[in-house]
Amino acid sequence: MTTPLAPASDRLPGWLLAGITGFALAAIPLAAAMAQEPAPTPFTVQETGQGFVTLQQAVDAIGDGEGTIRIAPGNWRQCAVQSAGYVTYTGEVPGQSLLGGTACEGKALLVLRGRGARVEGLVLADVSVGDGNGAGIRLEKGPLHVSQTWFRDSQQGILTVNGVDSEMVIDKSTFTRLGTCEHSAGCAHSIYAGDYGSVTVTRSRFEQGRGGHYYKSRAGRNVVVDNSFDDSKGRATNYMIDLPNGGGGEIRDNWFVQGADKENWSALIAVGAEGAQYSADGLVIEGNNARLAPGLGRNPAFVADWTGHDLLIRGNTLGTGLKRYERR
Repeated sequence: MTTPLAPASDRLPGWLLAGITGFALAAIPLAAAMAQEPAPTPFTVQETGQGFVTLQQAVDAIGDGEGTIRIAPGNWRQCAVQSAGYVTYTGEVPGQSLLGGTACEGKALLVLRGRGARVEGLVLADVSVGDGNGAGIRLEKGPLHVSQTWFRDSQQGILTVNGVDSEMVIDKSTFTRLGTCEHSAGCAHSIYAGDYGSVTVTRSRFEQGRGGHYYKSRAGRNVVVDNSFDDSKGRATNYMIDLPNGGGGEIRDNWFVQGADKENWSALIAVGAEGAQYSADGLVIEGNNARLAPGLGRNPAFVADWTGHDLLIRGNTLGTGLKRYERR
């Protein structure tokens, strides 16, 4: 017959038993408190304070209303489709909140077709899809305002459909290692705007393109002011600015450097190369500084024009080898 063990109080010294008992009692409330702490949530709806594990859940919580989603620092391999409402997507710490590596609907990190959206302080990166149009943002409806956002290492930075009654505004943002002409769908670009009413890009940087154009827009009005287009480390790129359907507006106070590795080096700015759907009369191209990267011995046109309209080209500083204007 087995003799049962004596109670711990009869087998352990009193000082040791007291220490174990005290530790256990202290540990119980700590464990309980830890069990009750909510798991960290990277996406918070600012107006309600409610946190979500996925970006899509946060977007759906706003629904057809208006709200701001605060995105915590980190590398979140997530995307979302906004089908309603007006949503602001903002990084809690500008430049430290990254969405990347996945595409909703095979299109983009953010597919936007609600009443409108703002994107602030994010990094949108590493998007590649089968048709070559993987983008940081796919804009399908509504106005869009973007600021302090970095688009990098994707097939497109921003791609829009047509929306003649709307507008897109981009300020203080950077577009790095974007574009490709390696797919059957045609070339992708750092920014490719369809017939989207008006597009404004200010105080932004375009650099190290990987094909296509840095800025291509079919909009009737384009305002491209105070940006830099640094193609010195570009690869198989085309125009800096392409307005294939003409259009009015202004291209002013920008800085351009054309690099050596070009698929098409014949012009920096192209107007109406695919037919002048919109008049370019009065398009102002003024106060820009353009040059070739050191060591290049070619003669591209600063402005190549297929429209024959009355463009206002004045006060630009052009480096050696650049022709002011060429009618095509």
